[in-house]
Amino acid sequence: MPRMSKKRRLEWSFFLRQVKIGNATCDRITYNDLCRGCTHSCKQSFRAVIILCPRYYSKRRKKEDRDNGR
Repeated sequence: MPRMSKKRRLEWSFFLRQVKIGNATCDRITYNDLCRGCTHSCKQSFRAVIILCPRYYSKRRKKEDRDNGR
């Protein structure tokens, strides 16, 4: 696997997590658990605390009535 350039490493530093593989460590881009399965491109870092994501819908949420109670 090619190494990450210095410019790219600085650019992605908020997303990088050091992962130990065998005897070596490498930096991997890691997203938040909620964002990992999302199909949208607004991914957030594993370091960020997500308070509200406008595109995230929980499976347990109450769905809104579109026809206003009919």
